[in-house]
Amino acid sequence: MKTVRLTMAQALVKYLTVQRTVIDGAEAPLFGGVFAIFGHGNVTCLGEALESVKDVLPTWRGQNEQSMALAAVAYAKAKRRRQIMVATSSIGPGATNMVTAAGVAHSNRLPVLLLSGDTFANRVPDPVLQQVEHFDNPTTTVNDAFKAVTRYWDRITWPEQIISSLPEAIAIMLDPADCGPAFLGLSQDVQGMAYDYPVSFFEPRVHLIRRPRPDTEELIAAAALLRGAVKPLIIAGGGVHYALATAELAVFAERHNIPVVETIAGRAVLPWDHPLNAGPIGVIGSASANALAAEADVVLAVGTRLQDFATGSWTVFQNPNLRLIALNAARFDAIKHRALSVVGDAQAGLTELGAALTDWRGPEAWTRRAASETAEWNRVVDKFSGPTNASLPSYAHVVGAVNRMCDPTDIALTAAGGLPGELNKNWRARSVGNFDCEFGFSCMGYEIAGGWGAKMANPEKDVIVFVGDGSYLMMNSDIYSSVLTGHKLIVVVCDNGGFAVIDRLQRFKGGASFNNLFEHCRIRNRVEVDFAKHAESMGANAETVDGIAEFERAFERAKQADRTYVIVIKVHPNEWTPGDAWWDVGVPQVSQREAVLKGTAEHAKGRGKQRVGV
Repeated sequence: MKTVRLTMAQALVKYLTVQRTVIDGAEAPLFGGVFAIFGHGNVTCLGEALESVKDVLPTWRGQNEQSMALAAVAYAKAKRRRQIMVATSSIGPGATNMVTAAGVAHSNRLPVLLLSGDTFANRVPDPVLQQVEHFDNPTTTVNDAFKAVTRYWDRITWPEQIISSLPEAIAIMLDPADCGPAFLGLSQDVQGMAYDYPVSFFEPRVHLIRRPRPDTEELIAAAALLRGAVKPLIIAGGGVHYALATAELAVFAERHNIPVVETIAGRAVLPWDHPLNAGPIGVIGSASANALAAEADVVLAVGTRLQDFATGSWTVFQNPNLRLIALNAARFDAIKHRALSVVGDAQAGLTELGAALTDWRGPEAWTRRAASETAEWNRVVDKFSGPTNASLPSYAHVVGAVNRMCDPTDIALTAAGGLPGELNKNWRARSVGNFDCEFGFSCMGYEIAGGWGAKMANPEKDVIVFVGDGSYLMMNSDIYSSVLTGHKLIVVVCDNGGFAVIDRLQRFKGGASFNNLFEHCRIRNRVEVDFAKHAESMGANAETVDGIAEFERAFERAKQADRTYVIVIKVHPNEWTPGDAWWDVGVPQVSQREAVLKGTAEHAKGRGKQRVGV
């Protein structure tokens, strides 16, 4: 057997460089690059290995371990899970900073390879700098925290272990059913150990994404159920995007005359004006989609895990005879909620289910009803997001202004706070796949970091980041990253004086405004942050505007700019677009506030509408 002598770190990096994928019919690197912050746990060995391949596997220096791993998550999402980024940190706090990003990837079923330094396998220097000692278990390090938020976890304590571990990690990251983040803890001494690796280990390999075909009997049962439907409805989730099944979804819906509603992850599977697109469903969805869901008798859920924001905590479906069909690559998701499961790839599944249905079409009266509800919803969007002269515009006004002025293929990106709801409701997707709202983990701080990763994945498009003042203050340093690396973003900072959407929930359930908006916080000196000057200090072009007319002029300048451009605008903290479904949260059963008790009583009415064991 022919071998080559390399350190473990060198072998790991070499292996990553020869992994290939297929994008639009052409071969491409599976790993698009590495986000790295070096420390003593990864700089001398892994850093040395990465430097030697910097022209093949580019390394990008992040400003924060969490944000660079979030950028990796957004990159994978934008690449529809066909290409993967690596994020590496030193040990200790550098590693634990990435745990939140791992949670984002895990919740959203997205691949990212996380490499962290670890303590010494030989334990001779123990306790080492940044080691958290466990008195009863010397094998435990902070890297064990990743076990809860990764699909694959391993600690490399012998150099030859990567021969079996790396293929397993990649297999899981590319599996349509098990997809998620993979983690390898790299013992510091083992990173530098030499080993005679088989040359065959480094032979290039092209990875193709598996498309599991549904079981024939499951297809027959699903087709029979749909044929009996009077009010059928399709719920399209993020899995439609990841299976590259948007065209197949459109063909299926048109051929069989079934309205389509979108989850948050499934937004922009169809253009907003497609005649069968009835809008986003759920808690931050449209009145049209929620009205249809309330009456639907057969729901075909494609590529969605039916998170509570899509189902209104299981209150949006009110037809007592509802039957649910779940087409999903993951058995775990397909069998939820007593669904008739169709386990398989969304693209293949829609095609084969369509063939089983032959020429069956849903009732015209139902699609006319859907069109009527959608037309009414579009009038609501026109009203709330249209042009305004208000001195303090709403989130919706800002979203509407961008929507009117941006290019059809520009990507809108957001994450936490009030913007997910206002974008989900008001963003009109003029092209398929131009929307990214991280709402599986609802991670504050994803916005700007995610924008950086999305721009790397789509250098030819403008990525428009919508971020509130709260999320901006939590994580903003990748404005600097985007300037340094030449990945231009347009960042829209909507300043409403704090965490306004949580203040809204607090008040809605009868609570007093407390500790959310700055005016209700325990502070001694109220200081207005100059977000534009802050962004300028990181090298971006930036300006603060008043009103939508000024905002529109600034947006034109941002489109023409040669670097990241930040536009700051104050928005109303209490104006929201209607259309919401009910959402279950914990409410106090005992309180001294009458308003809280009233809110709890109202909340109980919502719980009375929940479907239990659907």
